[in-house]
Amino acid sequence: MKIYVVYDSEGNHTKALAESIAQGAAAVPGAEVLIDHVNEADVYKLQEMDAIIWGCPGHFGTISSSLKTWIDKLGYLWAEGALINKVGAVFCTTATVHGGLEATMLNLITPMLHQGMIIVGLPGTVPENALYGSYYGVGISCPPGVDDNIAKNDLKLGEALGKRVAHVTRSFINGL
Repeated sequence: MKIYVVYDSEGNHTKALAESIAQGAAAVPGAEVLIDHVNEADVYKLQEMDAIIWGCPGHFGTISSSLKTWIDKLGYLWAEGALINKVGAVFCTTATVHGGLEATMLNLITPMLHQGMIIVGLPGTVPENALYGSYYGVGISCPPGVDDNIAKNDLKLGEALGKRVAHVTRSFINGL
């Protein structure tokens, strides 16, 4: 089972979240996880993957320009139906609590739906998600100047999303 985590990060917050997602997915037996910054990510690898997780910092409620440019290269995959029934999930970071986390995640989900992917979110049964999470994926706030580190609960959300994607993907592959 191959899972590809692609992220854009202008500082280290989104990168740290991407790494926690990859760590969570890798903890599931049988998962092979690849992780790339969008500048190194290869759209041609997507056809080989069983699951794709992408994320970025939210820019005024929408996708960062680097990740959007990368996603815009996926038209040939759409034309071939190459990503139909692949599992997909999203994540993002913003500088403020009301900085457009859910709007950004919905914008990240939209291209996955156009590709025919199966979207996996994070349910409220994950304790950290019930308090300040989102059902669309993982979205966390990292206020500038407050603390350069991401809160441990935020990283737990990332790990939980990675594990959930890996478990759902394994079930889907095995026909369960």
